[in-house]
Amino acid sequence: MKGVVFQGPYQVTVDAELLMPRVLNPRDAVVRVTRTAICGSDLHPYRGEMPDFAPGTVLGHEFAGVVVDAGADVPFTAGERVFASYLVACGRCPRCARCWHYHCEHASIFGYSTVVGPPVAGGQAEYVCVPFADVVLARSPDDVTDEQVLFAGDVLSTAYAAAVDAEIGAGDVVGVVGAGPVGLLGAMCASALGAAEVIVSDPDPGRRAKAASLGMHAVAPGELRDSLDEVSHGWGARVVLEAVGTDAALASALRSAGPRSTVVAVGAHSAEAMPFPSGLAFTRELTVRFTVGDPIRHRAEALRLVRSGLVDPARIISHRLPLSDARRGYELFDRREAFKVVLTPDDAADSPGMAIRPGR
Repeated sequence: MKGVVFQGPYQVTVDAELLMPRVLNPRDAVVRVTRTAICGSDLHPYRGEMPDFAPGTVLGHEFAGVVVDAGADVPFTAGERVFASYLVACGRCPRCARCWHYHCEHASIFGYSTVVGPPVAGGQAEYVCVPFADVVLARSPDDVTDEQVLFAGDVLSTAYAAAVDAEIGAGDVVGVVGAGPVGLLGAMCASALGAAEVIVSDPDPGRRAKAASLGMHAVAPGELRDSLDEVSHGWGARVVLEAVGTDAALASALRSAGPRSTVVAVGAHSAEAMPFPSGLAFTRELTVRFTVGDPIRHRAEALRLVRSGLVDPARIISHRLPLSDARRGYELFDRREAFKVVLTPDDAADSPGMAIRPGR
């Protein structure tokens, strides 16, 4: 079968000779992939930012498809449409019982080498084996397309988790730092949860244009605080979502937060010594928290927003490419010439947005 394989920094190949996955354990399932995506997190190993990332890793942690085989303990049958959580978790340990799936004793991430737990081959492939499939997989509703459920397995559920953790409510003024996929989906979720005003900031004019094309109020980073003050009559933001993962972005979020507001950092942070403005946080009585995102916990609620028409995650897609063209997809995404790349099977006959029914 074909799959996208990491060979080293800025080197991905499509290998047509990969072994076909098979069920090895009662909780395994094999899924034929109908949609997969390149995530911003995939760019970290691609750019060489993770020196221990193993060459030979089949990439990809956002995927949807159709079950072709399942172990005895998996509640899915061949032909059922499903989508996967990016996060692999057992669902049975004490931490999973608390819905702390990211901290599961057996946690891992598809296609992400040993960064989080043991390696699991990823979903940028024609087929993928899903461990703990009774927990990691979810059924795709008949009224939602594969492209929509695809994002409920990662970026949409992550954005939704940030909005929920921020306790966004009716009438709130919300700032979003970062107009990438998670930032724009976070803005959509904030509006769906009742925010009165949502303002997105990003230094990239192209990303601000993307936000504006989706009907959002987008500004440069230096304009965010003043813009929030203007719409809140001087109070500032009630909530700020930081969706970049850099010290500068988090500092911008903190500066833009109003008194007794909440700042949720959902960007992937790794700095060890960020200068923290503790005086500002103290005098404004800020709540600051970090959210990784948990699709297993939040995917059903996120999909309810999709099914109600309040959020359409497929609107963030800029490019649809065949799996065999994945290398170009990575190049476009890395250069920011693509906003969100979805990969389809080389022989896909369905239209991009069509729901693939069981057995098709």
